[in-house]
Amino acid sequence: MPLVYLGLGTNLGNKEENIRRAVEEINRKIGKTISLSSFYETEPWGFSSENNFLNAAICVQTDLTPAEVLHISQSIEKEAGRTRKTTNRVYHDRIIDIDLLLYDSLIIRTAELTLPHPLMTERPFVMIPLAEIAPETIHPVYHKKLKEFL
Repeated sequence: MPLVYLGLGTNLGNKEENIRRAVEEINRKIGKTISLSSFYETEPWGFSSENNFLNAAICVQTDLTPAEVLHISQSIEKEAGRTRKTTNRVYHDRIIDIDLLLYDSLIIRTAELTLPHPLMTERPFVMIPLAEIAPETIHPVYHKKLKEFL
């Protein structure tokens, strides 16, 4: 079964609980957890907020398609109380954010989904937890190990 890497972030409410609930829902609806990174406190990226983030990365094994993973992760966000998605790179505080980072070594570019996530290598709050759980995984576009981006 394919391995899917997701980035998790939250900067509202009980942040650790928000991530733990998201992980439970991911396990119920997307697939079995293979690995979960440590939780990292980070400053907001791309916008100003008084609330720092808690970030993590998770690897799950799934039998779902990339589009199904995307839709289900968005429904998990909505069920958790997320009301606004990022549009035109305008970011907001959020209860939970689930980003589909990698789906095996697939490269996808559609109107709905781009894989690997196009901004992941620019974001330390994504790459640090991701490299913790998948240091030897090769980025399918750049052909470098994830740990090499740190």
